[in-house]
Amino acid sequence: MLALKLVLVPAFLAALTFAARAWGPSVAGWLAGLPVVAGPIVLLLALERGPAFAAQASVASIAAIAASEAFNLAYAWTCRRTDWPLALLAGSAGWFGAALLLVRLPGGPGWAAVAAVVVAGAAVAVSQNGLPRVTGPVPAVRVGGIDLAVRMLAGALLTLAVTAVSASLGAAWSGVLSVFPLLGSVLAVSAQRAHGADFVALLMRGMVVGRGSFAAFFAVTAALLPQHGVAMSFGCAAAVSVVVQGLTRRMLDAQRQARVASRELAGSRVE
Repeated sequence: MLALKLVLVPAFLAALTFAARAWGPSVAGWLAGLPVVAGPIVLLLALERGPAFAAQASVASIAAIAASEAFNLAYAWTCRRTDWPLALLAGSAGWFGAALLLVRLPGGPGWAAVAAVVVAGAAVAVSQNGLPRVTGPVPAVRVGGIDLAVRMLAGALLTLAVTAVSASLGAAWSGVLSVFPLLGSVLAVSAQRAHGADFVALLMRGMVVGRGSFAAFFAVTAALLPQHGVAMSFGCAAAVSVVVQGLTRRMLDAQRQARVASRELAGSRVE
């Protein structure tokens, strides 16, 4: 499991870097919605603390989407006026404030699941409408080998830190911490430094679209873990997550086509 922590997130960060280079920030953000960090953390919790504990953490992970969106909103707006250190501080403060509220959600199994879904859905809607809008083309520059290595190292260190802390806490905090924006923070900082604030905004809009597969993954684990064991629960969750991710790709394509059509319409009006 240690090897998984050290390899998985850095490898995915490298893949997202190349995805952003090939297909743009929206696709990279969409791919970042996959539960590549939180999924292994909750799997580890299931193996170490049992399926019931991991099921509770899964419900908390769904609700924690709200904290991730709080990070995205705070970072995306702050980075338009300041450099990345202050933007990262604002985003982290937004995440921590939301997390403190989320761990106080109702504790009963039924109410917790309902509250998690409602909170996550509301957060996604607010983020979709509240993130900065980008109307023009966003220029991108190639990411150098040193910057890529820094991204991967930061991802590995953050993964080790979050998993070490979450393992010593209760199910609610474990679930919320499993969704700490590891990928989001590393990608946001490196994207701002290399490409600028508009690139960050498009990246985070792609993340919003990708939340569906994340929520689907943990909805399945929360429902199946108590009765069907670890292997079947996580296998089914992975399959459902991939299917939902494919469906949300259509939404991402529609958004991209709408932006292209809007730019072409604006160009024709100028002419």
